[in-house]
Amino acid sequence: MSGKEKHSILVVDDETSMREFLEIMLTQEGYQVALAEDGETACRMLDEQDFDLVITDIRMEKVDGIGVLKKSKEVRPDARVILISAFATASTAVEAMKEGAYDYIPKPFKVREFKKIVREAIRSAKREESSGEEDKKSRYHFECLVGESPQMKKIYELIKRAAGTRTNVLISGESGTGKELVARAIHGLSPRREKPFVVINCAGIPENLIESELFGYKKGAFTGAIADKEGLFDAADGGTVFLDEVGELTPAIQVKLLRVIQERTFTAVGGTEEKNVDVRFISATNKDLEKEVIEKNFREDLFFRINVIHIAIPPLRDRQGDLPLLAQHFLKKYAEELGKEIKKISAYAMDILSQYSFPGNVRELENIIERSVALETSNIVLPDSLTLSNFRRMPEGKGRRRLDLGPDGIDLDSNLAEIEKDYILKALEMAHGSKQRAARLLGISSDSLKYRLKKFNF
Repeated sequence: MSGKEKHSILVVDDETSMREFLEIMLTQEGYQVALAEDGETACRMLDEQDFDLVITDIRMEKVDGIGVLKKSKEVRPDARVILISAFATASTAVEAMKEGAYDYIPKPFKVREFKKIVREAIRSAKREESSGEEDKKSRYHFECLVGESPQMKKIYELIKRAAGTRTNVLISGESGTGKELVARAIHGLSPRREKPFVVINCAGIPENLIESELFGYKKGAFTGAIADKEGLFDAADGGTVFLDEVGELTPAIQVKLLRVIQERTFTAVGGTEEKNVDVRFISATNKDLEKEVIEKNFREDLFFRINVIHIAIPPLRDRQGDLPLLAQHFLKKYAEELGKEIKKISAYAMDILSQYSFPGNVRELENIIERSVALETSNIVLPDSLTLSNFRRMPEGKGRRRLDLGPDGIDLDSNLAEIEKDYILKALEMAHGSKQRAARLLGISSDSLKYRLKKFNF
């Protein structure tokens, strides 16, 4: 944070080791830190100084953390307040959020997560001052998609490039990753946006009906065909056809679809007249279509026709950076739909979500948040309202530090130094500020730890 405005933080805790630990950690992050050993001192300091953020313990003699929170809201309404406690309960969390706390974090907390919450609290205050909510929305949203991870930014770029053409697009990805949303974004940005977007669920239409559903039929074509009926391709003329789960099509329908894509013509079931159709094809699959081609389950010529532009959507577990944005997006959506005054997901609940593998991807996250909002009785989503299917933790390394060199490489010394800092702070946290015990946890001597603390200006 050198060369920039130093944001001020007031740390309030009656435990000396915790105050010192937080001071070391926050100073190292570039913040200006002031300390108060009890709630009374904190209240006096709030009368005398401006702070961007207040971090206070809950349980303290005379004036507790809620008292500090109320004082801060009274004299410094723009400051964010984070409450921490080793005795976290749902009732105290609810009370804290009702009084206007930014977040409520149980001890022991994870250093990296704590830093992240502090950064976001500071940013939140600054965004409010500059009324930058619309800028935030435009950064995080693209059409109906949400995310700012490098993977999603690449997808946004592909969508923009594909939208201006009539080229066929294949979207691949696991179930629940948002393939239809990507298809709708392409259509919404294309010259065909005013024309129909017709979704065809290739796995959901019975095999004996799919031909008549796609191409329509003439009166008398089969028993029950008492009048002519237009098919889905007729309905999509001038617009976009979205072939969802295209890998489920039977070989016979694959042949007929290939002709439509190549010739832009088709014939209704029971008819003889060829119809011209102007549609753009976007297909989606959760299968490995190249493997299906090799195994003769999918026609190679059809595969090449639909796979001119390929967009691969990563599973949610591989873009964990988007998890908070998506969770907050769904929280806002369902709080409005269900008429709930819920505006936040607690840090503890978000930590649980970050450890979950999300086999159902974004769709599963949406269902979890909707259920949580429906069940939650307070104004913050707490861990008790989360329902995760057989809680599957993230595989080791997923959602944590990733080994990504990038096209331009990395600064190895700088990266290793960051890892070393994180371990030192974690050890100090676990040791409640005791340098001797922290050194034992790290497997190094006390002198070695002192050297490293000095090296990193702790």
